[in-house]
Amino acid sequence: MRGGESNQGRGWLVTFSDMVLIILVFFIMLFSISNVDAQRFQALSESFSGTSIMDELSSITEFEDEQIEQLVDEEEEVDHFTEVKDYIDEYLIEHDLGDMIQTIQDDRGITLILQEQLLFNSGEALILSEAKPFLDQIVSILKGIPDYYIEVEGHTDNRPIETYRYPSNWELSGARASSVIRYITERSEMVEPGRFRATGYADTRPLVPNDSRENMQKNRRVVVMITDRTTTDENQ
Repeated sequence: MRGGESNQGRGWLVTFSDMVLIILVFFIMLFSISNVDAQRFQALSESFSGTSIMDELSSITEFEDEQIEQLVDEEEEVDHFTEVKDYIDEYLIEHDLGDMIQTIQDDRGITLILQEQLLFNSGEALILSEAKPFLDQIVSILKGIPDYYIEVEGHTDNRPIETYRYPSNWELSGARASSVIRYITERSEMVEPGRFRATGYADTRPLVPNDSRENMQKNRRVVVMITDRTTTDENQ
C-alpha cells in the first residue's frame, strides 16, 4: 500500500515539469520575437543615418517658403498691372481716346489694341500723317510707365498680299510693328529702344473669323503689349 501511495504522491512532479517546459518554450519564443524587432529597429535606424529628420523638415519648409514667395510675387505683379491699366484708362478718358484704343489686362500684362485704319492705308506700313498726333499720345502713356517692356505686334486679315515691298502678310505685319516702334522711339528720348520688340503675326491670330468686312477690319490691327517681362519668357 505504501509503495502505491508513494507513486501517486510523485505524480504532481510530472505535471509540474511539463508546465515548466511549456513556460520555458514560451519565454524562448518571446525572446526570439523581441530580438527580431530589435534587428528591424536597428536596420530602420541605419536607413536614416545619412539624413536627419530635421534636414528633411528643413527641406520641406524651404520648399513651402519658395511657393509662398512665388504667390506673393504673382499677386504683386497683378497689382502693378492693375495700377498701370488704371493709369492708361484715365489717360484715355481725359484725352477722349477711349473709342480709339481698347485696353485689355491678362496674365501677360496690358494690351492696347490700335485699329489699322487709324494708322495705315490698306496694304501699307507707312504711318499716316493724321495718325501721328494719336501716336504721340501713346508716347506720353509709355513715358509714364518707364519700368516696363513693350512688344508691338502687327496683325492682318487673311486676304493674301503680294507686292514688291510686301510679298506676304508676314512682311506687312512685321513692317507695321516696326514702323510704330520707330516712330515712338524717335519722338522721345525718354522711351528707350531697348524696351521694345517688334513681332509680325500676319493673319495667324485673328480676333474674330475673317468672314465679313467688319470682322476683317477688326483683325487688321497693331497691338502694344506692356509687360514687366521680356517677350522671350515662358509665356511666349
